[in-house]
Amino acid sequence: MSIAARFLVLLALGCGLVLLRPTAAQACEGDSSGNVTSGAVGGAIQVSASSGSSSSCGTTGTSEVSVSGTWHSEPVCEFGGSATCTEIALCDDGTPMVYTWFETDAGAHLSGSNVCPTTGSTPAAVVTADLVARALRRIPLPASELVVQPPNGRTLVNFATNFYTDTETFTRTITLLGQRVDLRITPAKYDWRFGDGHTASTTTPGAAYPDLQVTHDYLTAGTVAPAVDTTYTADFRVNGSPWRPVPGTVTIPGAAVPLEVVEATPTLVGYR
Repeated sequence: MSIAARFLVLLALGCGLVLLRPTAAQACEGDSSGNVTSGAVGGAIQVSASSGSSSSCGTTGTSEVSVSGTWHSEPVCEFGGSATCTEIALCDDGTPMVYTWFETDAGAHLSGSNVCPTTGSTPAAVVTADLVARALRRIPLPASELVVQPPNGRTLVNFATNFYTDTETFTRTITLLGQRVDLRITPAKYDWRFGDGHTASTTTPGAAYPDLQVTHDYLTAGTVAPAVDTTYTADFRVNGSPWRPVPGTVTIPGAAVPLEVVEATPTLVGYR
């Protein structure tokens, strides 16, 4: 086998490297030279290698190797991210400039470049799940309001004090890379802090008396400050496309509620 038949095409594009072995057509005896080019087609990179006219394969032509993977896009110098700048770079028409790259199934980054979505650059900017996840962390999400029973800020020692909150699924609409993104946000977990060092976690928000679901017995008298933290999950869709899950969760701490724990004192109400 000739040296040309064993050569490896090394691409160093974007932030990573990938090694592409030649196809059988490229490994013919006498392939002495050629130009290697790459282009984007759908969810793959097409790599072309054209052989010289001295090829002993009988014909001179171009063969392609398809490298599968996924296109990604994110704003250039994204505000609130790891960049050191304080705002998103803009294109000439005022739309956000995006950095687009191709990530192979093996994890290599190829074909990285800054593009303006309105210039007709290929590939177009893509709203990815990771980009939506970063946006979700910047959206003000509501903290759950804790309700304590008995009411009026007082309870008894060794009494099943009841806790609950009132939260439900809600929606938000934002714009990312010039595209409409709908978010369906759901409270998925509740972390109860009872103020005396004890905690509990549930997937339900508790309930009002008499349907007791989250209760706690305080063992000593004193003043405590219970609270509930809510963890949200979300789904998203872009321009009315099917719903997809947003990776990760967002936890919003709840405000503490002052609560006085007192001991019941027996009182003589009658005597015979």
